[in-house]
Amino acid sequence: MNLPNRLTVLRLILTFVFVAIQTVDLPHGRSIGLIVFIIAAVTDFLDGHLARKHNLVTNFGKLMDPLADKVLMCAGFVMLVSHELMPAWVVILILAREFLVTGLRLVASAEGVVLAAENLGKHKTIWQIVAVIYFLVYQASPEPAFSWMRWLFEWKPTGPTIAGPILIAICLVLTMVSGLSYVWKNRKLLADC
Repeated sequence: MNLPNRLTVLRLILTFVFVAIQTVDLPHGRSIGLIVFIIAAVTDFLDGHLARKHNLVTNFGKLMDPLADKVLMCAGFVMLVSHELMPAWVVILILAREFLVTGLRLVASAEGVVLAAENLGKHKTIWQIVAVIYFLVYQASPEPAFSWMRWLFEWKPTGPTIAGPILIAICLVLTMVSGLSYVWKNRKLLADC
């Protein structure tokens, strides 16, 4: 297994670690969870960059990299709902889009076609990562490691009542648009409906 694929597998493992940390009450747990999530998100950028730069693109990577991204982001959003930082209906729409695209990839795979991630989907992922990190920093800001960030949430324009809903709206719009675009571009796979 090459390095980019190992990073993809590592992202999956870190996702489970992140969820475990978020679901138990640990001292400095929010800060630790934030750091684990950031490391997992960084592997998302590294694996694709290394695969393209060193010509290590594989079918495993084309299939598992987007899947690992979806698992990480879905875990992040579900944890935000469980901590009442994001509306459940938004996360349901995001999850529905992710399942739809994953299902489309499975249909393509059954026909011997590998559907790689698209640019709009990559922008969607970046904004989703930004939004989840914003709320995770908000959660961690009362803890000593991230107390220096508390000002960000006390200042109204960057606080959770203004910046939070804006980030959620950006994520939702990009998620829906990228999902519809993906389905439209690959509609021939669903031609027998």
